[in-house]
Amino acid sequence: MKSPFQPTRLTTQINNEPFIIETGRLANQAHGSTWVQCGDTVVLVTAVTQPSDRELDFMPMIVEYQEMSYASGNIPGSYFRREIGRPSERETLVSRLIDRPIRPLFPEGFRQEVQIMATVLSADPKHDPDVLAITGASTAMHLSKIPFNGPIAGARIGYVDNEFVLNPSQAELEFSQINLILAATEDAVVMVEGGADFASEELMAEAIAWGHEQIQPLIKMQHELRSQVGADKLPVAEPEPDSELEAAVREFSAPKLESALSIPTKAERTEAVKAVKEDLMTAMAERYPEEPDRLKKASGLLKELESELVRKKIKDTGTRIDGRDMKTVRDLGIEVGVLPRVHGSSIFGRGETKVLGTVTLGGTQDEQHVETLSGEVSKRFMLHYNFPPYCVGEVKMPRGPSRREIGHGALAERALSPVLPFAEDFPFTVRIVAEVMESNGSSSMATVCAGSLALMDAGVPVSSQVAGIAMGLIQDGEEFYILTDILGDEDHLGDMDFKVAGSKDGITAIQMDIKISGITSEVLKKALHQARDARMHILDNMDNVLSRPRTDLSEHAPQLKVIEVHPDRIKDVIGPGGKNIRAITKATGASIDIEDSGKISIFAPDQSTLQETIDMVMFYDQKAELGKTYDGKVKSIKDFGAFVEILPGVEGMVHISQIDTERVENIHDYLKLGDELRVKVIEIEENTGKIRLSRKAVLLEEQGKPFTMPSGRGPGGGGGKKPGGGPRNKDSRGPRSSPKNKDS
Repeated sequence: MKSPFQPTRLTTQINNEPFIIETGRLANQAHGSTWVQCGDTVVLVTAVTQPSDRELDFMPMIVEYQEMSYASGNIPGSYFRREIGRPSERETLVSRLIDRPIRPLFPEGFRQEVQIMATVLSADPKHDPDVLAITGASTAMHLSKIPFNGPIAGARIGYVDNEFVLNPSQAELEFSQINLILAATEDAVVMVEGGADFASEELMAEAIAWGHEQIQPLIKMQHELRSQVGADKLPVAEPEPDSELEAAVREFSAPKLESALSIPTKAERTEAVKAVKEDLMTAMAERYPEEPDRLKKASGLLKELESELVRKKIKDTGTRIDGRDMKTVRDLGIEVGVLPRVHGSSIFGRGETKVLGTVTLGGTQDEQHVETLSGEVSKRFMLHYNFPPYCVGEVKMPRGPSRREIGHGALAERALSPVLPFAEDFPFTVRIVAEVMESNGSSSMATVCAGSLALMDAGVPVSSQVAGIAMGLIQDGEEFYILTDILGDEDHLGDMDFKVAGSKDGITAIQMDIKISGITSEVLKKALHQARDARMHILDNMDNVLSRPRTDLSEHAPQLKVIEVHPDRIKDVIGPGGKNIRAITKATGASIDIEDSGKISIFAPDQSTLQETIDMVMFYDQKAELGKTYDGKVKSIKDFGAFVEILPGVEGMVHISQIDTERVENIHDYLKLGDELRVKVIEIEENTGKIRLSRKAVLLEEQGKPFTMPSGRGPGGGGGKKPGGGPRNKDSRGPRSSPKNKDS
């Protein structure tokens, strides 16, 4: 027996780096356990199975991916300083990446519970653990006793400087036109997920084919590891056919079911199919009163018959459930500006799928801050997708966003990101919320369309419209049929759900899930090109309603102004401990973002508040004007004169000869620290900017006597409104209350 302290390890080269797959070191009581490492990134993946305590007609599998803060040398930022609560959005998305390619590869009839857990134990900035977790999950399954029609391997594909890159680093992805994750068996691709900056269909197809070729060594490693330490697989009993029952179901239900499946409207079709099932169960209960097990089989046989009839109609007649051919997009309904108070809104309908999209604009304080293994990151664009139960005519307890909702939202967010303006040009935080009002096929792609329209309605300067379409597949041996704009039933009964989003310039997001063992490059290419034709049709219809962003923001949107102050004055705007900036934001309700360069972005609820905030900020960036009189405060006293602050952060010197109209022998007889006095600027040195002040000039003017200015002259300056809102005087020189500012 092999010692548990002597793991079995295999190594190959991926992208000129060692890629390690190991088993036997940790978690040896799991039915499958794998250590996957590339660089300093290590992921431990386990697989465990147990019999279910209830009879199921599906294979229950749970996939959990978790990123431990210690993996990157950090302590969690939560109150409890530990990883607790529900998974983060990132963990949920990666869990889906692992689940989707593995789930179709269980043999028919296997019904035991399976749990896959992937834990990031170590993480470096270069190697993303997500694709390692996909390969690790497959290896754990392949080595275990769990029946599995794998193995698969996962990889990320980049495209930098016209070259494909396998598992690119974060730095390389900054310059990559595509960011694509794929999972594949030895023979076929089983899952694709990713985004792109307007990539062509040819480039995407080539990337997938190239990536499939590159991951073959990882699949070979898994076979080799299994040959050394793999466990015997659990037997899966082949379901015995019940020819008599199958014939009875077909005889009783086929004509009725065929008629029900020809109803184009989803709700009516669903009710008709339900009625066929109820009639069948009643008839079978009468026919087999002593055999309740046969009744359970009858329901499954009816579902198989439904799939057979739908597929047969497509193959034989080229006609689908709702009467369309294989390339036609359902009727579109598009509206914009439907909600009066939101900053941007739209309704996008495609057949019986309809999504309400809304856009909300905010300041930089509204950015989402996300804690990751590489540190905290900020998101200025968010898209949230909601799928309420009423959209499919169901009653369900609301429990927050599901994994599916998080995944669909991330897909739509990825699709729209490439057309958004840079922060320097449009520093607003943007949030889209997609409310699915009705659903019968690809609400995620309707979300892309609704979100794009709402962005334009809000006046966000996007570069173009973006649309999405979902493609389906019916495969029969060597023959295959690509379906454009699939219905919900075609998704459930078909072999593929392939979503493609983009503009007229190219693809921005892609996602493919299949329910068979894989698809060939020929199928993939045809689906991509057929999706492009549908996308162009939808984009034309969207452009007919709104082809470019509105020129003005909504009157209810935040008002923005970017101003600049001298970098040396930033400290004065902020104030000690943030006192000044807090006072401004508290007084106005505005949001202020300050950069070290002196650039200040001000977000205010309305135009008048915006101007008031600008005046209060600029109060701290004033310059002294030659010949102007100021109320100042004595900051320091020397034997030769006093230094007086006349503006925030602006001081000048009152020479002892300029303190009074009479000769002054001892300056301390006239002034002390903190005294307020009225002074005139009598000189500004051109080279140094030093300011000379005179109290004597003010006293002479008050007496109606002349005062002769020195011959030196210097630059003048501007002014601003005090943060108190009133006139400048000796009782009001700055903010009297205090604020909120993220930069303080």
